[in-house]
Amino acid sequence: MGWLAGVRGLFNNSTAPQRVATGAHSAITQSVAEAYGTGSTGSTVIGSGDYLYRVENNWAKLPPGVSLGDAPAVAVDRSDNVYVFCRNKSPVMVFDRDGNFLRSWGEDIGFKNPHGAAMGPDDTLYLTDDGDHTVRQFTLAGKLLMTIGRPGHPSAAFSGEPFSRCTHTAVSPAGDIYVSDGYTNARVHKYSPDGKLMFSWGEVGTLPGQFNTVHNLVCDDDGWVYVADRENHRVQVFDGKGRFETQWTNLSRPCGLYMPPGRQQLCYIAELGPENAARSMRNAPNLGPRITITDANGEILAFLGTKPLGDTSPDQFIAPHGIAVDSRGDIYVGEVSNTYWPILFGAVPDRPLRCLRKLVRIDKQASPSPSPSPSPQS
Repeated sequence: MGWLAGVRGLFNNSTAPQRVATGAHSAITQSVAEAYGTGSTGSTVIGSGDYLYRVENNWAKLPPGVSLGDAPAVAVDRSDNVYVFCRNKSPVMVFDRDGNFLRSWGEDIGFKNPHGAAMGPDDTLYLTDDGDHTVRQFTLAGKLLMTIGRPGHPSAAFSGEPFSRCTHTAVSPAGDIYVSDGYTNARVHKYSPDGKLMFSWGEVGTLPGQFNTVHNLVCDDDGWVYVADRENHRVQVFDGKGRFETQWTNLSRPCGLYMPPGRQQLCYIAELGPENAARSMRNAPNLGPRITITDANGEILAFLGTKPLGDTSPDQFIAPHGIAVDSRGDIYVGEVSNTYWPILFGAVPDRPLRCLRKLVRIDKQASPSPSPSPSPQS
């Protein structure tokens, strides 16, 4: 911690909030035990402590003959409608909070590889396409408002110039736009609300301010920028000028980030877990894939999903990639299961895989607690 405290001292000022750099987990000192059990309706309940959720695997009611495919990103508007950016013929599919299909759009845009979705403070939708090297802003009805990047024209790999397989977009309360870039770059780019590049930061590496697959990012109400540095297994925190503040560790390849608006914030982190899960670590618990809930200082409050990778049980994940939360605290998780399965197992799946689910927050005062369960294996 000594070197990290020194780095923080270089950049902190007296008005900066205190940020914990440990990824601590004192709030779950009963180990990382997950309260698997059965709710009053017989559904699966996951979580721990004050964060218990009922799993709804078949939440999305698709039209006849329509398949979802991989769902790399989800976003929620102020009416709690859910926008799923998916890899199929209808790239944007919209559902109400009960899973009823409302509409689809984006078929005429020419998306190459849908990757990230973020809702702006004005309820416009920012869609990031790493295959097309672009960020596009849309109305909720699908009208294109702005394109950042040159479709089909990437920058040179690891040149630092935008974009070379950009991954996600975040918008600050002031309207500033941040883009994580990405798979063949190691930068965060900041744009003005009208899409003009202001500056960029980051480079390849493992030190503070360096990245190894900068995969996702989110802004809080104070303008802090949280970056999922996936292959360095951490979230890094920066101010709006790109100055490093702290980092959260004890994570397992963080893929997706979401922070609801408000001062008393939580951070929801979708973690992909180790790529060697299909080999030496196939049956190991507690490594992901999973969802981790932290406070705004990175203190771990709960793990959702401590079982090994799989799709045979409702409380297992394969490849959680995108995450969003509605006004009631319910979580929507998009997975890239079909893309990730061959990477893990060396063959295409022989059955449909789960790629979207809803985790319904349980009010412990109004609902019976799930049955207790043993602590995870050690």
